[in-house]
Amino acid sequence: GPPTVLSHDYVVGEEASDGWWPLKLFGIRKYWDSNSINDLEDSYGQEWTYANRKVLEFTCHTAFFIAIVVVQWADLIICKTRYNSIFHQGMNNWVLNFGMVFETLCACFVSYCPGMSEVLRTYPVRWEWWLPAVPFAILIFLYDEIRRFYMRRHRGGWVERQMYY
Repeated sequence: GPPTVLSHDYVVGEEASDGWWPLKLFGIRKYWDSNSINDLEDSYGQEWTYANRKVLEFTCHTAFFIAIVVVQWADLIICKTRYNSIFHQGMNNWVLNFGMVFETLCACFVSYCPGMSEVLRTYPVRWEWWLPAVPFAILIFLYDEIRRFYMRRHRGGWVERQMYY
Protein backbone atom coordinates (compact mmCIF):
# COMPACT_ATOMS: atom_id res chain seq x y z
CA GLY A 1 0.00 0.00 0.00
CA PRO A 2 0.97 3.66 0.24
CA PRO A 3 3.24 3.21 3.29
CA THR A 4 5.32 0.62 1.42
CA VAL A 5 5.76 2.84 -1.63
CA LEU A 6 6.40 5.78 0.65
CA SER A 7 9.10 3.94 2.60
CA HIS A 8 10.99 3.24 -0.61
CA ASP A 9 10.64 6.88 -1.70
CA TYR A 10 11.90 8.08 1.67
CA VAL A 11 14.97 5.86 1.74
CA VAL A 12 15.88 6.62 -1.87
CA GLY A 13 15.17 10.33 -1.42
CA GLU A 14 17.09 10.70 1.82
CA GLU A 15 20.09 8.78 0.55
CA ALA A 16 20.04 10.56 -2.82
CA SER A 17 20.05 13.92 -1.08
CA ASP A 18 23.22 12.82 0.70
CA GLY A 19 25.02 11.57 -2.41
CA TRP A 20 23.84 7.97 -2.79
CA TRP A 21 21.93 7.61 -6.04
CA PRO A 22 19.72 4.47 -6.23
CA LEU A 23 21.85 2.56 -8.75
CA LYS A 24 24.93 3.06 -6.59
CA LEU A 25 23.16 1.33 -3.68
CA PHE A 26 22.45 -1.95 -5.48
CA GLY A 27 24.72 -4.75 -4.36
CA ILE A 28 26.76 -2.83 -1.78
CA ARG A 29 25.16 -4.22 1.41
CA LYS A 30 28.29 -6.29 2.16
CA TYR A 31 30.48 -3.19 1.89
CA TRP A 32 27.94 -0.88 3.56
CA ASP A 33 27.78 -3.04 6.69
CA SER A 34 31.52 -3.71 6.88
CA ASN A 35 33.05 -1.73 9.73
CA SER A 36 36.51 -2.29 8.24
CA ILE A 37 35.66 -0.21 5.15
CA ASN A 38 35.98 3.48 5.94
CA ASP A 39 36.32 4.83 2.42
CA LEU A 40 33.15 3.70 0.62
CA GLU A 41 32.60 6.10 -2.25
CA ASP A 42 29.17 7.60 -3.01
CA SER A 43 27.79 8.81 -6.34
CA TYR A 44 29.72 12.09 -6.10
CA GLY A 45 33.06 10.52 -5.17
CA GLN A 46 32.82 11.44 -1.49
CA GLU A 47 34.18 8.77 0.84
CA TRP A 48 32.02 7.61 3.74
CA THR A 49 33.20 6.00 6.96
CA TYR A 50 31.29 3.13 8.51
CA ALA A 51 29.97 5.40 11.28
CA ASN A 52 28.76 8.02 8.80
CA ARG A 53 27.03 5.38 6.68
CA LYS A 54 25.21 4.04 9.72
CA VAL A 55 24.09 7.53 10.76
CA LEU A 56 22.66 7.99 7.26
CA GLU A 57 20.97 4.59 7.40
CA PHE A 58 19.36 5.30 10.77
CA THR A 59 18.32 8.75 9.56
CA CYS A 60 16.50 6.99 6.73
CA HIS A 61 14.80 4.75 9.28
CA THR A 62 13.69 7.86 11.16
CA ALA A 63 12.33 9.39 7.94
CA PHE A 64 10.36 6.20 7.33
CA PHE A 65 8.96 6.41 10.87
CA ILE A 66 7.92 10.02 10.23
CA ALA A 67 6.19 8.92 7.01
CA ILE A 68 4.17 6.34 8.90
CA VAL A 69 3.11 8.94 11.47
CA VAL A 70 1.97 11.37 8.76
CA VAL A 71 -0.01 8.66 6.95
CA GLN A 72 -1.57 7.66 10.28
CA TRP A 73 -3.09 11.15 10.50
CA ALA A 74 -5.29 10.24 7.53
CA ASP A 75 -6.01 6.78 8.93
CA LEU A 76 -7.11 8.30 12.22
CA ILE A 77 -9.43 10.75 10.50
CA ILE A 78 -11.02 8.20 8.15
CA CYS A 79 -11.69 5.77 10.99
CA LYS A 80 -13.69 8.48 12.75
CA THR A 81 -16.82 7.63 10.77
CA ARG A 82 -17.86 4.59 8.77
CA TYR A 83 -20.62 6.06 6.62
CA ASN A 84 -20.85 9.85 6.95
CA SER A 85 -18.47 12.25 5.28
CA ILE A 86 -15.89 13.71 7.63
CA PHE A 87 -17.03 17.13 6.41
CA HIS A 88 -20.53 16.36 7.71
CA GLN A 89 -19.32 14.63 10.86
CA GLY A 90 -16.79 17.30 11.80
CA MET A 91 -13.73 17.11 13.99
CA ASN A 92 -15.41 17.78 17.33
CA ASN A 93 -13.98 14.75 19.14
CA TRP A 94 -11.33 16.49 21.23
CA VAL A 95 -9.92 13.23 22.56
CA LEU A 96 -9.20 12.15 18.99
CA ASN A 97 -7.79 15.58 18.13
CA PHE A 98 -5.56 15.45 21.20
CA GLY A 99 -4.43 11.94 20.18
CA MET A 100 -3.40 13.20 16.77
CA VAL A 101 -1.39 16.06 18.25
CA PHE A 102 0.09 13.75 20.90
CA GLU A 103 1.14 11.22 18.23
CA THR A 104 2.91 14.00 16.34
CA LEU A 105 4.62 15.31 19.47
CA CYS A 106 5.80 11.78 20.31
CA ALA A 107 7.25 11.45 16.80
CA CYS A 108 9.02 14.79 17.25
CA PHE A 109 10.37 13.67 20.62
CA VAL A 110 11.65 10.36 19.23
CA SER A 111 13.19 12.12 16.23
CA TYR A 112 14.69 15.26 17.72
CA CYS A 113 15.31 14.66 21.43
CA PRO A 114 19.02 14.52 22.29
CA GLY A 115 20.16 11.02 23.20
CA MET A 116 17.65 9.19 21.03
CA SER A 117 20.45 8.27 18.63
CA GLU A 118 21.85 6.02 21.36
CA VAL A 119 18.54 4.77 22.78
CA LEU A 120 16.41 4.16 19.66
CA ARG A 121 18.92 4.93 16.90
CA THR A 122 16.74 7.71 15.55
CA TYR A 123 18.37 10.80 14.14
CA PRO A 124 16.91 14.22 13.39
CA VAL A 125 15.52 14.67 9.90
CA ARG A 126 15.20 17.94 8.04
CA TRP A 127 11.71 19.46 8.23
CA GLU A 128 11.10 18.93 4.51
CA TRP A 129 11.23 15.15 5.05
CA TRP A 130 7.84 15.45 6.76
CA LEU A 131 6.27 16.68 3.51
CA PRO A 132 6.54 13.77 1.01
CA ALA A 133 4.08 11.70 3.06
CA VAL A 134 1.38 14.39 2.91
CA PRO A 135 0.18 13.54 -0.64
CA PHE A 136 -0.20 9.90 0.41
CA ALA A 137 -2.23 10.97 3.45
CA ILE A 138 -4.42 13.12 1.20
CA LEU A 139 -4.83 10.19 -1.22
CA ILE A 140 -5.96 7.89 1.60
CA PHE A 141 -8.39 10.53 2.86
CA LEU A 142 -9.85 11.20 -0.62
CA TYR A 143 -10.16 7.50 -1.40
CA ASP A 144 -12.18 6.94 1.76
CA GLU A 145 -14.37 10.01 1.18
CA ILE A 146 -15.18 8.75 -2.34
CA ARG A 147 -15.88 5.26 -0.98
CA ARG A 148 -18.34 6.66 1.57
CA PHE A 149 -19.91 8.93 -1.07
CA TYR A 150 -20.65 5.93 -3.30
CA MET A 151 -22.02 3.96 -0.35
CA ARG A 152 -24.42 6.79 0.52
CA ARG A 153 -25.51 7.23 -3.13
CA HIS A 154 -25.96 3.53 -3.86
CA ARG A 155 -27.26 1.97 -0.64
CA GLY A 156 -26.87 -1.80 -0.68
CA GLY A 157 -24.79 -1.58 -3.87
CA TRP A 158 -21.58 -3.36 -4.73
CA VAL A 159 -19.34 -0.74 -3.11
CA GLU A 160 -21.23 -0.98 0.17
CA ARG A 161 -21.30 -4.79 0.12
CA GLN A 162 -17.58 -5.04 -0.58
CA MET A 163 -16.16 -2.09 1.32
CA TYR A 164 -18.40 -1.39 4.30
CA TYR A 165 -16.46 -2.51 7.32
